[in-house]
Amino acid sequence: MAEGNVITLYDLNIATGATLSPFVWATKFALRHKGFDIDLVPGGFTGILDRTGGRSERLPAIVDNGEWVLDSWNIAEHLDAKYPDRPMLMAHEGVAASTKVIERWLWDAAIWHWMKCFIKDYRDLSLPQDQDYVTRSREEKFGAPLDVLQAGREERLPGISASLEPLRSALREHRWLGGANPDYTDYRVIGAFLFISSISTIPVLAADDPLRDWIERCCDLYDGLGRHPGLFPLFGLEERPGAPDLFRRQPDMSGLSKRNTGAQG
Repeated sequence: MAEGNVITLYDLNIATGATLSPFVWATKFALRHKGFDIDLVPGGFTGILDRTGGRSERLPAIVDNGEWVLDSWNIAEHLDAKYPDRPMLMAHEGVAASTKVIERWLWDAAIWHWMKCFIKDYRDLSLPQDQDYVTRSREEKFGAPLDVLQAGREERLPGISASLEPLRSALREHRWLGGANPDYTDYRVIGAFLFISSISTIPVLAADDPLRDWIERCCDLYDGLGRHPGLFPLFGLEERPGAPDLFRRQPDMSGLSKRNTGAQG
C-alpha cells in the first residue's frame, strides 16, 4: 500500500509550470482515479536521469512505497494490478486494446499536426536549459527548422479540427469514452489535448465545438486537475473562408450511426 496514500510522480514541465507530457497528464488522472494523492517532483527535460537516480531518461515515473514504475502504460497496469479494490482504470483487456486504437488515431489525425503548428512555441515555452535540446531533437524528428514547421499554421488548423469527427460522434452519444464514468481511455485522450493546451498560443477548436463539453468536464475532474493556469485556451478558433468547416453541425447519418427507426407509416 502506498505510504500515507501518496504516490510520487516525476513531472515534465515548461516555463509556465504546466505539465508538457501527455503521458504525465494521463498518469496524473490515473493516480487520482485510483484515489491517491500525488507528491509531484517538478523539472524539465534536462536532468531527468539525475532526478530519477539514474533509473530513466524519460517520464513519467512513479515511486509507490519505494517501488519505481516507469512508462505511463506500465504505471496504469501496475495501479490496477496492485490496487484492484479501487476503481479500475481498465476493467478488462478490451479497454486497453480499444484505447490504443483511439490514441493512435488521435495522434495521427491531429496531435502530430498540431504539434508542428506550435513547435517553435513549444521550444520558446520550454525551460531555458531545455531549449537547445528541444530545438535539436524536434528538428531532427520533423526534418525542418522549427520556424518553417510552424509557418502557415492558420491555414492548417481548420483541417485538423475537421479531422476529429470520429471523436465528436462518439461523445455525442456517450458521456465519457469509458461509458457512464471516465476510465483510462478518457485520460489518455484528455492528456493529449492538455499537452496541446500547454503550447497552443492560439486556439485550435471552435468556441462551440461539440468536444468542449467533454473536455471541460475532464478538466474539472479531481478538483480541477486539468485547470493549470499555465495552459492556453483551446477554444476560439474561427472559420476561414475557403477552409474546411471546423466541425460537422449535423450528426453523422452514415451506416455507422443509429438511423433505422423502422418502417414509416
